[in-house]
Amino acid sequence: MKRFGPLLCALGAVLLWLSSRMTWVTAHSEDDKSGPATNDIVGATWSLELTAVALVLLAGAVAALAVPPLARRIIGIICAVAAAIAAWQPINLLLYGADNEQAQHLLSAAKDNDKAVDAASISDWAVVTETAVSHAGPFIALVGATAAIVGGVMVAVNPGTRRGSTDDAKYKTPAARQEQLPEDLAEDPDSERVMWDALDSGIDPTDLPQER
Repeated sequence: MKRFGPLLCALGAVLLWLSSRMTWVTAHSEDDKSGPATNDIVGATWSLELTAVALVLLAGAVAALAVPPLARRIIGIICAVAAAIAAWQPINLLLYGADNEQAQHLLSAAKDNDKAVDAASISDWAVVTETAVSHAGPFIALVGATAAIVGGVMVAVNPGTRRGSTDDAKYKTPAARQEQLPEDLAEDPDSERVMWDALDSGIDPTDLPQER
């Protein structure tokens, strides 16, 4: 269960990245010089934070498996907040549709972006007359964001046991584990780890008196 939260965050990251490559909006425009045109706007263009949030979630999922409980709690909160931010645009698009002005702004700005060679674009004098939403992309993004929110909350609420507990005994030095051995034998004498520690210390756990 402790790994289920990070796995949900990783799943959310994959779904957000996949959605960012899909078409979210199809815009129809009129250009006095070149005539009518139809352009597809992908998720990464319509929702600029999508890719960044996917990277944050992926990094958080990996880090949550390696850091101490307090850090895991903080990472869980960050992942949940980031996923909630990523969910805003898909929800808005699915509920209210695409705005013509926003589509025109994104398509007009794309032509000035040297890195977006393959991005859809229109000229400054073209006018977007109609937009249509492709629901698959925003829906997948919403599912991914929801999974990441749940995963982040799970990590934050249940970050794991403290250092020094039986579950984290493997991180202790041999001397520290031997010092705590009497307490471990009393609390959990059937633990395989405790039994091996006892044998390493020259103690036969089967000879210990049993509580009645």
